[in-house]
Amino acid sequence: MKRKPSIFHRRLPIDFGEELFCPVPVQNSALVDSVFNLQLSTFSNGCGRGLLFGSSHVTCQSSLRRRRAFTLVELLVVLALLSLITFALMAVFSTTQRAFRASLTQSDSLEGGRAVMDLIAGDLETLTPSYDVSNYFLNASGQPVTSNAVNFCELVNPNFAFPPSPLIQGLVGSASGAQRTNILENFFILGKGNLNGVPSWIATGYYVTNALADGTLYPLYRFYMTTNASSGAHGANGLYEIFAGLNVTNNLVWSHLMDGVVNLTVHAFDTNGVWITNGYYGPVGVPVNIPAQNVVCFGTTYGEMNCLFFSNAVPASVEVTLGTIEDRTMDHAEGLTGMNQSNYLANSAAQVHLFTRRVWIRNVDPTAYQ
Repeated sequence: MKRKPSIFHRRLPIDFGEELFCPVPVQNSALVDSVFNLQLSTFSNGCGRGLLFGSSHVTCQSSLRRRRAFTLVELLVVLALLSLITFALMAVFSTTQRAFRASLTQSDSLEGGRAVMDLIAGDLETLTPSYDVSNYFLNASGQPVTSNAVNFCELVNPNFAFPPSPLIQGLVGSASGAQRTNILENFFILGKGNLNGVPSWIATGYYVTNALADGTLYPLYRFYMTTNASSGAHGANGLYEIFAGLNVTNNLVWSHLMDGVVNLTVHAFDTNGVWITNGYYGPVGVPVNIPAQNVVCFGTTYGEMNCLFFSNAVPASVEVTLGTIEDRTMDHAEGLTGMNQSNYLANSAAQVHLFTRRVWIRNVDPTAYQ
């Protein structure tokens, strides 16, 4: 039996981009019109409803859009954006980490400075007159030539070039070019106490030396020595002379406290709160009635004083100023030499922390100022 030809000869869908067109040849358009009423139901090949065009073809449009993959340009744009975001996050993290390290360095410097100031204040509070007979004289270098007991002294350290002392630093943000002069002084304190049931003279002192052999900058040393006080005032005679030798290598009487002390100054005040200077006058302009041999002061460069107190004379109060440089700045300076080191330290005023404290002397003898 002869096989009848099929009404539709379907062709494969042709993809023209976003839409799917399905051309379908039709043998008898009249039959199609009467059966489908000018509309075609959904074909099995995935085409949706379509309209007849002419009498020979049917075109249907797909309801599904073709899904495309990412292009190379799109991938490169995404990678570039991700790189920018990563770099931005790394910059924020680096800034935060730098600020955190700076805060730690400042915290360490502040804690060290406060600890040293507390130690100095404790030593000053023990300051006591020796009441030793004074016939004191100084030689050309400002050192005593007799062995009478020294109650208290402040002396400006000798200048040295590398590392620089005094260290002169320009103040940050100063339009007038103002500068701060960091001066180093050593000072001696004579106290008295009871050690293990024995009355004793207790001598303490502080001194900042120049760079050590290992390159450490501005190390601060503390002097500590005791002697029996049962023999009276003369038992304290030799304590100052040992301190004045400034032999910090003698670890029996000297101990290393901290590094990076670029400023250490001491000001002695009388009972009226007047700074004791060479030939100073009281608040009413009258010379203070302190025997010349009991207080000896003479001026130095930069306005600081060298003063020694004997017999019953001790300051009524002492003001101490301590300046410490941050560890990271000092570590960097220790890697430099000569003028490079000096210039770097001179431009590091913002990294120096200053501590100032006024200590009142409880054992002051008011008759020394009458």
